[in-house]
Amino acid sequence: MTFETRKQASDWLAEKRTEIIRDDWVDPDLGKVPFMAYASTWVAERKLSDTTRERYEGIVRNHFAPAFGDSTVAGIKEATVRRWRSDLLARKVGEPTVAKAYRLLRAIYNTAVEEDRIVKRNPCRIKGAGEDNSAERPVLTIRQVYAVADAMQPRYRMLILLATFASPRFGELAALRRRDVDLERREIRVLRSQAELRGGTKWKGPKSEAGKRRIAIPKAIVGELREHIARYAEPGADGLVFIGPQGGRLRRHNFRRLWVKAKKAAQIPDDVHFHDLRHSGNELAAESGATTRELMARMGHSTTRAALRYQRARRERDHSIADAMNRNIESARRRPQGKRARKRGRRRGEGHAGGTAGNTAA
Repeated sequence: MTFETRKQASDWLAEKRTEIIRDDWVDPDLGKVPFMAYASTWVAERKLSDTTRERYEGIVRNHFAPAFGDSTVAGIKEATVRRWRSDLLARKVGEPTVAKAYRLLRAIYNTAVEEDRIVKRNPCRIKGAGEDNSAERPVLTIRQVYAVADAMQPRYRMLILLATFASPRFGELAALRRRDVDLERREIRVLRSQAELRGGTKWKGPKSEAGKRRIAIPKAIVGELREHIARYAEPGADGLVFIGPQGGRLRRHNFRRLWVKAKKAAQIPDDVHFHDLRHSGNELAAESGATTRELMARMGHSTTRAALRYQRARRERDHSIADAMNRNIESARRRPQGKRARKRGRRRGEGHAGGTAGNTAA
């Protein structure tokens, strides 16, 4: 480096010596590694589930490569990240997807700064950019749920009802076996899930121990579930409860066509996703009085964050109930009193005055 004055050079040198003494100095040459190579290595070295690894690889390939393909790790600055994020949003990439991509980029740079020490500062400094502020998902009424179930092929009718009234995920339903259904106790047992990968499907365990759970189901659907198992499920204790007409496993892509067709027939809004059935069921459980801990157990979550969302919905419903009560109260108070009520009021007033006079006379 060159400087205009000797003092500037001395000050710079003193600053670098201080950084070295404090172990804060970063060799600027280390950050010249290509970003794409560093990001790909970062993903490869992490202990991740197969689905998470595929998701990260997809983000690197689809969202990092077009913007950062020719950049070095040190060459990506705060302004670069801001332009990249703005461009994704301008191209109508969903906000949840952009937030996931931003979180991955920030995590990669956390490693570059704190562990590998090849750059001094993380360029991901946009406040709130990693938060998944997705829009509130729609909630179906019980009547709407049955309308979709009625419009669905009979083989998959119970899939709609269980997804709502027991609230398992699609992958958990796809992995459900006969041995996991206890009709006498009205329970299903979730022990695994089906992961859909680019090369096919595989069974996987839950993300946490909370994911292994028993879910009670309403008595109203037990009879239909018994009939479904007898008619459509694979034979044997390990037989899958839900399979295709030719015996194949459930796949999201194939099932989506049937879901869209059933929605249209049932006149359900087009933006309703299959996963919203789980959301609707959790709302129903909250309205039925489930506590936060009970919702967590039912949903298979180890943290309170998602459960509290449904508790909030329950509190909002409680306010609606109170508002309805308030309307009844106001209506009753505005209603004119009958003649009998007015006479009772006059008698009470006369009796009180007479009693006072009598006590005075005594």
